[in-house]
Amino acid sequence: MDRRKFIKQNIAATSLAGLGPLAVSRAVFEEGSSFTKNKFKLSYAPHLGMFKEHAGEDPIDQLNFMADRGFKAFEDNDMKARPIELQEKIAKTMGNRNITMGVFVAHNIYWSEPNLASGDETLREEFLKQIKESVEVAKRVNAKWITVVPGYVDQRQNLQYQTVHVIETLKMASEILEPHGIIMVLEPLNFRDHPGLFLSGSPQAYQICKAVDSPSCKILYDIYHQQIQEGNLIPNIEAAWDEIAYFQVGDNPGRNEPTTGEINYKNIFKFIHSKGYNGIMGMEHGNLESGKKGEKAVIEAYKYSDDF
Repeated sequence: MDRRKFIKQNIAATSLAGLGPLAVSRAVFEEGSSFTKNKFKLSYAPHLGMFKEHAGEDPIDQLNFMADRGFKAFEDNDMKARPIELQEKIAKTMGNRNITMGVFVAHNIYWSEPNLASGDETLREEFLKQIKESVEVAKRVNAKWITVVPGYVDQRQNLQYQTVHVIETLKMASEILEPHGIIMVLEPLNFRDHPGLFLSGSPQAYQICKAVDSPSCKILYDIYHQQIQEGNLIPNIEAAWDEIAYFQVGDNPGRNEPTTGEINYKNIFKFIHSKGYNGIMGMEHGNLESGKKGEKAVIEAYKYSDDF
């Protein structure tokens, strides 16, 4: 049977079977689509390893693969730990390919003991030193945003005292960052994957950013985390909008690409785009399927979700 005729019949059969448009889209992609340079409405940012089956292990080859597929941004949580030589190569490639650098993690995150919430001066100085170090990395790779997670709760202190400790430390960090135009984005993390952390919800992050009152202290709204933590995504994004500087993406359950879980990313992307957002949508998730097939499915999921 002619391949084009087969695909058309497959679409019709799938539709008649009551499957949604994404199932049709994936069927067409797997049967006949080829890689093209997509014209995405939003700046989606893959990470290293997401397309290694097609591009190979070399980070520069992976960056070029992303650019060739229409991705306009890139994020790398581990950038600060990479050799300076590699940082410089990545920065040069991003400049040549017109790719915007997204977030990297700015400091050592305390996952099981309090640091910023404690008010301990030694831990505060440690954090501020790491922020200063991150400024140099940000300059090297042309990064505007750096991720900050305030760490674990201090169960021996009232939450309001802990909040004051965090705010005061972030004010000091903002003074370091403001002259360089760098923004630390506070990331609330969900209670299921990260129990016991101080910062978990967008209203809490919003309150802290208002109190710090600096252009260098904003919110990283991770849609995966906040679907678990609070749901009601579009109204909560709207409520915190003026303090949100960065988004990250992942479907729930599974923390894989859009269309693999319960979140209606097409509607969320449409809403964010309608607000005039021109920042980055970090693709901080895994691939549902392994191998080249899984990598193709990631690209197809973003093509589908960006088609609004």
